[in-house]
Amino acid sequence: MGLGVAQAAPAPFRASHREAVMEFVAHLPLAARHRLAVDDLREGMRLWRLFATLGWLDIKMRYRGSILGPFWLTLSTAVMVAALGLLYSTLFHMNLHEYLPFLALSIVLWNFLSALVGDACICFTQAEGMIRSVRMPYFLYAGQIIVRNFLVLAHNVVVIAVVYVIFKIWPGMVALAALPALALWLIDAFAAAILLGAFCARFRDIPPIVASIMQIAFFISPIIWKPELIQHHAHWLPFNPFFSLFEIVRAPLLGGLPGVDTWVASLAYSLLLCAAAWVLFVRVRGRLAFWV
Repeated sequence: MGLGVAQAAPAPFRASHREAVMEFVAHLPLAARHRLAVDDLREGMRLWRLFATLGWLDIKMRYRGSILGPFWLTLSTAVMVAALGLLYSTLFHMNLHEYLPFLALSIVLWNFLSALVGDACICFTQAEGMIRSVRMPYFLYAGQIIVRNFLVLAHNVVVIAVVYVIFKIWPGMVALAALPALALWLIDAFAAAILLGAFCARFRDIPPIVASIMQIAFFISPIIWKPELIQHHAHWLPFNPFFSLFEIVRAPLLGGLPGVDTWVASLAYSLLLCAAAWVLFVRVRGRLAFWV
C-alpha cells in the first residue's frame, strides 16, 4: 500500500495526552511558572503593534457594510443620554444644565467599562482557533479586546464633546488629572481580561453571572444619579469599587478633583485585582489552551 493521509489520533489517546500535559504543567516549580508568566507578559507587551492592529481589524469587521460603522453606537448613546437626561432631571428635580453633562460622561464611561468586562469574559474563548494553532502570549488577546473597546470609547467621546459645547462647559487644566486615572484603568483592564478570561474559559457559566453583577452595579453606583443625593451616607461610597474607580476619571472631566480617600480606595482595589489576576494566571497559564 502506498503512503496515505495520516490519521488523527484516537480520542482516548488525545484525552490521555492532554491529561499528561496538564499534570506535567501542574507539577512545575512555582519559580518556573512565574518565569513563564513574566515571559508571557513581556512578549505580549513587545507585540503591542500586533494586538493594536487586531483590535482595529475587529472594529472594521464588526461594522463591515455599515454606513455609519461604530458611529451607530455613538448615535444610540446620544439618544440614550438625551432621553435619560430629560427623564431623570425631572424625577430628581435637578437642573438640566448641571445634570446632562454629568449623565453624558457617566453613560459613556460606563458603556466602555461594561463592554470591556463583557469582552474580558470571552478573552480566550473567542480566540480558541488562534490559541490552538499558534503559540502566542496570552497577553496579546487581552490587549486585543482592550484596544477594541478603547476605540469604541474614542468614538463615543463625541457625545461628551457635543454636550459640553451645547452647555458651554470647560473643565480646564484640572481635566489632565484624569490621565493617571486612565492609565490605572488600562492596567486594570489587562488584569480583568486575564482574570475573567481564565475563569470563564474554565467555567462557561460565569459570563451570565458577571453580566448580572454589572447590571446591579449600574443601579447601586452613582451613574444615573449623583452622589449628592444620598447626602449623609456619601462616606460609604468609596467602599463601592465601581464608584471609586469611576470617580477618579469622572471628577476631573467635570472640573473637580476626587478625594484622597477615593484615590486610596481605587489603588487598593486595583492592587487586589492585579494580584488576583497574576496569581491565577501563574497557576493556570499552562492549562488555558486545553480549556478554550
